[in-house]
Amino acid sequence: MNTIWVIKNAYKKENKDSEIGIQIKKAENFLANQNHSLGSIWKSISRISVHWSEESTGTTTTTPTPFNYQTHPGTIYTSQLLNYSRLPKPKNEENFEKELEELTKSTSALNVSSPFQIQKKKMIFKFFDKLSQDFSELLDDKEENNVMVLIVVDKEQNKQSFTAHSAILRYRSSYFNKELSNLITLDGDNTNIKTITLQNISAQLFEVILKYIYGGIINTDNMDTKTIFKLMIVANELEFEELSERLENHFVESKAPWLRTYFTFVYNSSFENNKLKNLEKFRNDTIAKYPNLIFESAEFTSIRESALVSILKLNDLQVKESEIWDHVIKWGTAQNSTLPEKLEEWSDENFITLKTTLQQCLPLIRYFQISNSDVMEKVEPYNKILDEQLWNDLKQHLTLPDRPIKSIVLPPRVIELFSTILNEEQAVMISSWIDHRRVNYSSINNPYEFRLILRGSKDGFSPRTFWNVCDGYVNTIVVAKVKGTDEIVGGFNPLAWDKKTTEWKKTNKSFIFSFKEGYIQNSILSRVKDKDYALFYHYISDCYGPKFGGDEFRLESWVNDFTLDKQSVCSSAFFNHYEKPIRSTSEKFSITDYEVFTVITKSSCSIS
Repeated sequence: MNTIWVIKNAYKKENKDSEIGIQIKKAENFLANQNHSLGSIWKSISRISVHWSEESTGTTTTTPTPFNYQTHPGTIYTSQLLNYSRLPKPKNEENFEKELEELTKSTSALNVSSPFQIQKKKMIFKFFDKLSQDFSELLDDKEENNVMVLIVVDKEQNKQSFTAHSAILRYRSSYFNKELSNLITLDGDNTNIKTITLQNISAQLFEVILKYIYGGIINTDNMDTKTIFKLMIVANELEFEELSERLENHFVESKAPWLRTYFTFVYNSSFENNKLKNLEKFRNDTIAKYPNLIFESAEFTSIRESALVSILKLNDLQVKESEIWDHVIKWGTAQNSTLPEKLEEWSDENFITLKTTLQQCLPLIRYFQISNSDVMEKVEPYNKILDEQLWNDLKQHLTLPDRPIKSIVLPPRVIELFSTILNEEQAVMISSWIDHRRVNYSSINNPYEFRLILRGSKDGFSPRTFWNVCDGYVNTIVVAKVKGTDEIVGGFNPLAWDKKTTEWKKTNKSFIFSFKEGYIQNSILSRVKDKDYALFYHYISDCYGPKFGGDEFRLESWVNDFTLDKQSVCSSAFFNHYEKPIRSTSEKFSITDYEVFTVITKSSCSIS
């Protein structure tokens, strides 16, 4: 308190009520209640106050650490208005500015708005659990003064009614707000009840939605994945954006394998819903990359015309144009059950019927990208459904491809290479191995197509991804590029991959192989010799991918990525279930990429 005493005595008694006197009094009271940690700050303030006092009174007070503030000799500072503009600028001690800056920072750190006032931090308490509970109880409240809404859901045979409060529905959903604004109150005794009918929503799903409206909670523990997907669609239709967005992200990020497995159902269910943007992008990317997920599904002919048109508009659809033509014809004929099964029995009227059905689809086919042989074999039998000018131009293009034509020529689709690892020559050799050919097939007479189902660089390198994507596929080829070498290793599995099984798989048709990148020379083929141990499906599917034999060819990772931890191996050091090793070393390795193909005949039938 000595510092304050010095400051106080620097002023005359009559100045005790002046502004500086009041501030000194506040400082004295403040210091009396502060702990030692603030002492240094207020000591600095006191030192500055002494400096101000000396400047105002012309007196010099001795303090333990005075500021070396030099005044101009012969100059008297008074309270009178004097002109100091011609005087040399006073010189402060070198450390004065630095100490003042540190003082400013110290007071700022304490969130002090003035030297003698500290602001209090605001506190906000949130009780959402209790709020949710209270609103859930409100669901059972049927007080007369509430305007109730009777919601009738489901088809006629499963019709069920629910009641809810109109105010709650209005504020929770813009859909219900619009519906209730357009409703007319019923006559009679139930003048405070309004009715909304939702025939396309099941009672089971609406009960879940209603609990979400009041309680903000969705429990999916007892729901299967398909039901949760339907819940997402319903939530989106009823404009519960928070719920539909959360479920949409859940499916795209965590349920991609399921979406692909039931792709036709997913496509049909969500196609008309343009608000689910992430799902829409997933659909388009998937259909472009794996068009046969929908083209070869049992439900293909049941998709809407608008959905088929949307698919045909894709410029990166990874399928031959002649196959697209086949699928379009298949879909069109399925929409007309009266058409004869045998094409030779069709009348002109039958062709007109098919043409009318496909009028939105036919202009989207890239006719001039179809090979000559396919034009004659596949398109010519149905030429009556094409415009006459188009068919004439197509025939001309077969014989005189450089001559100008009048029809619109759509640009070719951007088709990726079937593989980023294998070349066509290597694929032909693998096809020959499948059939035990002594003389290899050529690219012309190769009966098989390698249809990509997984690529690590696009789908991910997690072992779990392999099992989720490849589950159920038969007759598959797995190929991988060994990191740091020019080696390609792989294997053929005629059996179905099964992610739910942990056991040895028996077959005498599997084999493993290796190539040097880009070549078929020095290739190694090793067929299974112990059919009881041809493949092993491992229960630790988060670590193990495909495993041929014991260690003869195995993709493995304990960090969830085949490219990172050098756990994959091709070794016969401990197991001899195959004829010979396919690598010259037993060292473990990581990979740069891998692909899985399903092998099908070019007539689209699975190989046997």
